[in-house]
Amino acid sequence: MSSPVEILADLANHIDFDKRSLLISASAIAFNPTFWNRFFGSAQTGCYALAITIFSLGLVRDFLYERALRDQPSHPLLEGELLTYAGYALLALGNLFVITSTWQLGITGTFLGDYFGILMDSMVTGFPFNVTNAPMYYGSTMSFLGTALLYGKPAGVLLTGWVLFVYLVAIQFENPFTSGIYAKRERERAKAKGEGKKEL
Repeated sequence: MSSPVEILADLANHIDFDKRSLLISASAIAFNPTFWNRFFGSAQTGCYALAITIFSLGLVRDFLYERALRDQPSHPLLEGELLTYAGYALLALGNLFVITSTWQLGITGTFLGDYFGILMDSMVTGFPFNVTNAPMYYGSTMSFLGTALLYGKPAGVLLTGWVLFVYLVAIQFENPFTSGIYAKRERERAKAKGEGKKEL
């Protein structure tokens, strides 16, 4: 029986780092959650333009990921009926998280409307946000891993690790920002409410 280190080394030997598609896919993964642009005439227009851009970049990223996997060798350890079912389960759960997050947040909530000053009435705490604070990122990561398992590709597992790392970095910036702007708005509302009572 092989040790975990030997298994990882064997999996790594089945990643073709010379394939340009692997680098291009890794670059697209890193670029996608960090890109936004505020150079529009109104917050609403800017947010919707950003939504189209992010969605389009996501399609390109997914295409590049699939293309990179096609260029990579498979490994027997990642093949088999059980892993195929696990891949489908991860895809289903990942898509459930992404779709229900989008439903809960709407377009402006999903695509960084808070960066444009477009806030929801209150922070969303229902499903799937009651399971994780970043269901879109974790759902997307599950979908990447599910695809890697369906293809049986160690390179897909490697890129999934990269996806998770990039998303965890993004969360370190996004979550405090979002919490901060909602807390600021609540302080402003409380202050305005207090001033309103003084006038009576």
